[in-house]
Amino acid sequence: MSLPLVVGTDGSDAALRAVDWAADEAALRGAPLRIVYASLLAHYERVVPSVRTAPASGAVFAEHIVASASERCERRHPDLTVSTEILAEDPAEGLLGQGRNALAIVVGNRGRGELAALLLGSVGLSVAARAQCPVIVVRGEETKPGNGQRWIALGLGDRGTGTATVDFAFTEAALRGTGVAVVHAWRSNYPETPTAHTGQLDDARQSAQREAEEWLEEALRDATAKHPEVRVRREVVEGHARQSLLDAARSAELLVVGARRRSDAFGLQLGPVNHAMLHHAPCPVAVVPHQ
Repeated sequence: MSLPLVVGTDGSDAALRAVDWAADEAALRGAPLRIVYASLLAHYERVVPSVRTAPASGAVFAEHIVASASERCERRHPDLTVSTEILAEDPAEGLLGQGRNALAIVVGNRGRGELAALLLGSVGLSVAARAQCPVIVVRGEETKPGNGQRWIALGLGDRGTGTATVDFAFTEAALRGTGVAVVHAWRSNYPETPTAHTGQLDDARQSAQREAEEWLEEALRDATAKHPEVRVRREVVEGHARQSLLDAARSAELLVVGARRRSDAFGLQLGPVNHAMLHHAPCPVAVVPHQ
């Protein structure tokens, strides 16, 4: 049995878009889909004594949410294997627990209510920043994989950090029959203003540019050999990666970025570029962890 793709839902419109995206992704990969609803309200209803014989309203709501999502997926992909899980715990912690044995976790970019919308969905942000498996935050209006767009956009980080991210992006591109548009940004420590040593600074920048291009080719070598059918577009830019990634994402059906996980660190582990992508990218964003 292959690992499941896990999708979190709370019944909101954004969560339903995530459910649709996850169902399409699971069908592409031939993987089972697990639909998860987690809420602390279920925990409180379990521990507070009640003389009622009918199910608590929260339990009825939870059952309705997962049953509706499951029926939605089965109508979309009749051959898809779908299971559901209702967890009496914090939503982020519940999804992180499910993700320990999952292919990936899919979440919407918003939860229920105006405050949740302003926070990106604090659940989605927390899961993307802490999970040990890839996390896809479904953003943008069109969320169906294979929607006719041409590219998977890939943000390639510093030397030695790209293997898992590159593998994920090329696998997605091969599944969809699209190309990979790779963006790698580098920065020099030299001043932008001309000086008496302008020639030396230009030489140094050219050297840094070449080094960045060599790293990009090194990072892509194994993936391009494994997926020769996937076309590749390369962009090496000097400066911040943020705008270049947003530009690439405009013509992409998925943006893939890496996130370093440090075993001795606590709290969110995203970085400013990933944080910006999760808030502003015009397409779904996959955050792929690496050590």
